[in-house]
Amino acid sequence: MKISKLKRMNNENKLKLLKRSQLSDTELVKNVNKILSDVHHKGDSAIQYYCEKFDDVILQDLQVNMTTNKERKMLADEAVVKALKKAAFNIEKFHKAQIPPEWICNVDEGISAGQIIRPIETVGCYIPGGRAVYLSTILMTIIPARIAGVSRIICCTPPDKDGQVKQEIIAAAKLAGAHEIYAVGGAQAIAAMAYGTETIPRVDKIVGPGNKYVTTAKKLVYGDVDIDFPAGPSEVLIIADENANPEYVAIDLMAQAEHDPDAACVLVTTSIELAEKVNLEIDKEIKRAPRKKIITESLHKYGHIVLAHNLEEATEFSNQYAPEHLIIMTEEPEDVLENIKNAGSIFLGDLTPVAAGDYGSGTNHVLPTSGCARFTAGLSTESFLKKPTVQRLTKEGFKNLEDVVITLAEYEGLYSHAESFKKRAKNINNK
Repeated sequence: MKISKLKRMNNENKLKLLKRSQLSDTELVKNVNKILSDVHHKGDSAIQYYCEKFDDVILQDLQVNMTTNKERKMLADEAVVKALKKAAFNIEKFHKAQIPPEWICNVDEGISAGQIIRPIETVGCYIPGGRAVYLSTILMTIIPARIAGVSRIICCTPPDKDGQVKQEIIAAAKLAGAHEIYAVGGAQAIAAMAYGTETIPRVDKIVGPGNKYVTTAKKLVYGDVDIDFPAGPSEVLIIADENANPEYVAIDLMAQAEHDPDAACVLVTTSIELAEKVNLEIDKEIKRAPRKKIITESLHKYGHIVLAHNLEEATEFSNQYAPEHLIIMTEEPEDVLENIKNAGSIFLGDLTPVAAGDYGSGTNHVLPTSGCARFTAGLSTESFLKKPTVQRLTKEGFKNLEDVVITLAEYEGLYSHAESFKKRAKNINNK
């Protein structure tokens, strides 16, 4: 990985590092728009066309049979199912703690106002495929939706080369609480969930990570349907001092790089010795990595080691970068944490790799990428909840607001607004 001193980086190189794989490909947008339009107007036939075109699969049935008989159950790996159950327990416990309370307060004499909680009715969870089978993403998207009280939860995931969905995916989806699964991936899956087809229902919100086609599609359908946030290629930033273990730092960088050639992996350290040792460790480890090709491409494109003068400078750069995953490997990570403003999920200390959050600690691994952690957090139970406000005025409260409302409404030229108070005031005064 390239090593650069932060102080000596020119603005162009720094901006390139901060932007990483942010999407600005007009040809990509054009192609995705074509897919969205076709699915919107042609429904299932367009889905089948694009599945054959992109996945080389001819699908007869888009919906997956979730019925588990004895023979199908035996096909699912028992060790995997056991691990899923343990992970699901932790994820459920964490996300139950996120349920916000309903509340009401007395704003003034006779004026009460508050907030109630209602679940979104229908949610679509996108489960990536392609380079890996993301069972953990099934748990991370479906369990919070179920806990929130979503009444219909569907999943879309790419089929394998035989047009099938793995038994472990079905097992994980049933365990998490999904109601339906569809063997559809890519931008066409996002279009199906956004607009609905003869087979796939239109949903109110789409959540889940994906490649650049999926992420672009989610951005384009926003407004027709809600989305969580852009959750594109994975990324990690590690803040480390001279006390960090170079072996751990190296493998944590590689762990994110193996997701995708567009993954972004950055080490910000105060130690040139650590930086050099990390590069040596990567050179050693990468030779025996099963996903060597993907890791190599990722680290070449978006991997970088940044040398900071001190931890304050490192933290400032991290906040500018706003990483999806932030690992703090310093002598006192909690001290660094105090100054962190922007990050999707934060991992403290040498013994807390990103993989802990990816699989079993309970926190959600569907997180904002491409700097979106500057303004949003990761998927949570609250992502599936609506919070309507509610208010009530007594006669005393009405009188307390009468002058305020009439004066401001008339100033804005909204005379019927003012009249809605004047008519009531007249009736109250006549009684």
